[in-house]
Amino acid sequence: MMYSSRRKPVLYFKDDRSFLSRKCTVWKLFGLCMLFVLGSLLWVQLTCSGDMSQTVGYSHLPHQPCPVERQSSSADDPSWGPHKMALIVPFRERFEELLIFVPYIHTFLNKKKIRHKILIINQLDHFRFNRASLINVGYMESGNDTDYIAMHDVDLLPQNEDLDYGFPKEGPFHVASPELHPLYHYKTYVGGILLLSKKHYQLCNGMSNRFWGWGREDDEFFRRLKAADLKLFRPTGITTGTKTFRHIHDPAWRKRDQKRIAAQKQEQFKVDPEGGLTNVRYKVESRQEVTVSGAPCTVINTFLECDVSLTPWCQSSKYA
Repeated sequence: MMYSSRRKPVLYFKDDRSFLSRKCTVWKLFGLCMLFVLGSLLWVQLTCSGDMSQTVGYSHLPHQPCPVERQSSSADDPSWGPHKMALIVPFRERFEELLIFVPYIHTFLNKKKIRHKILIINQLDHFRFNRASLINVGYMESGNDTDYIAMHDVDLLPQNEDLDYGFPKEGPFHVASPELHPLYHYKTYVGGILLLSKKHYQLCNGMSNRFWGWGREDDEFFRRLKAADLKLFRPTGITTGTKTFRHIHDPAWRKRDQKRIAAQKQEQFKVDPEGGLTNVRYKVESRQEVTVSGAPCTVINTFLECDVSLTPWCQSSKYA
């Protein structure tokens, strides 16, 4: 999809030293205040429209309009139904994508009247990224006010309002199914966006904590769903195909950690029969309630722990 280019207006002020050198009057002070207010409003408008991304080095990202005016601040209206979702986003250092994702998904869910809270599980330690463990942390920290979770990638935006984010009563519901995902199309794929009741996630003992670096944790979780005798459901009647989602990750800008270190090459294909919620080790450094363009979310700053005798590949390759 192409987006029209935008140019930032530049305010030029005439260098009138005589103006500044003259004796100040009430009208001159008033004029200076008005210029300051107008300049501030222009700054906010440019920032909100996304044009400021070029000044901070994010010009490679697609333009996203600021959704403040069209979104409700409330994400927990009891009249929307008895169920509430904990939307869990495993996260590390992808702030430019987060600034797009949070207001977008909040508006999307509000429009569908889905009660929700957004949990950003931010990995602070120096180990390699562990998506599965962060999702386990999100489940553990989601509180008693939610009864189902959404395992949601930060770089995947739903574009079709017919997609169902409601309570998955019958079984796990894979929103980003292979025939709809823009990149991954193999039959056993369950990544991207997956909804589960908390009861079913507990039945699977969560996800394996052995997957440090990018990839394979979803494939192992597919086997857990099968072992727990849970039927997997996927969307029907969606006609937008691979345009159903918008993938905003730029691999040229942020490369994924796909290295396979030491025994990880062999271990990545094995089932982890014991690991999961029962052995995830972490420390919450802080919780921060923040808003992004008017959309509320909770950032849970987390330090994961790693037993290097069991998974030495949790460390960077230069330490392994």
